[in-house]
Amino acid sequence: MAAVLASPGSALSGGISISMRSAANVAERLFDCAHDTLFFVKNCEARYVAVNRTLVDRAGRRDKRELIGRTADELFPPPYGDDYYAQDRAVLDQRVEIHDRLQRVPLADGAASWCISYKFPIMENGEVVGLCGICRSVDPADEGIAQVARAIEHIQRHYGEALRIDALARVAGLGTRRLERLVKRLFDLTPMQLLARARIEAASKLLAQSEDSIATVAGACGYSDQSAFSRQFKALTGSTPLRYRAARRGTTG
Repeated sequence: MAAVLASPGSALSGGISISMRSAANVAERLFDCAHDTLFFVKNCEARYVAVNRTLVDRAGRRDKRELIGRTADELFPPPYGDDYYAQDRAVLDQRVEIHDRLQRVPLADGAASWCISYKFPIMENGEVVGLCGICRSVDPADEGIAQVARAIEHIQRHYGEALRIDALARVAGLGTRRLERLVKRLFDLTPMQLLARARIEAASKLLAQSEDSIATVAGACGYSDQSAFSRQFKALTGSTPLRYRAARRGTTG
């Protein structure tokens, strides 16, 4: 099946370059072969410019052209579409990355399934020109997904606090080892590694949006030691907090 992509110079391209369109074309064809994964590329207005066949099916549509040019909140019912669009705006406006986000995706029959999503900004010449992402379906036979989701939601709300794995297990209604096994199977991470990712994701937003000092950002994200925060930040992003902030603002530092 031929790829469907916004044409050069069209309103849907949203500043996306020819090289990016070519890469998205190849990726779209590749992900058409992945029946358990949703793939998409969106322009700077959060409108779809490339999708795979699995996403079309999941949206209850027949053709890719029915998705191109639309935003997630135009395509999916609330609260799903609203949540996806809010994520898109965070990626586009704040230049943050989304990793290992366990969330619900509606099915064409009105039910919903679990998936793990990833979204990244697409940069050209220091500017955000779009985003790309995938949502990997979780086996519905996996037990305990809803409990893990409760633990993850708790992490996302309380990442600035001193969270322990036994507390997360209690929130999930699972034993500690059971929670560790489920998280490992779903994400290939430990619960504490998920917590670290959530903290660094939150720190990335603060660095991009606020004028707070590095120490203040570290404290707000659960780190009492600025040095430990900087090491963790660089380990997960490949950049120091100062350089990350400078890059997101188009300055040197």
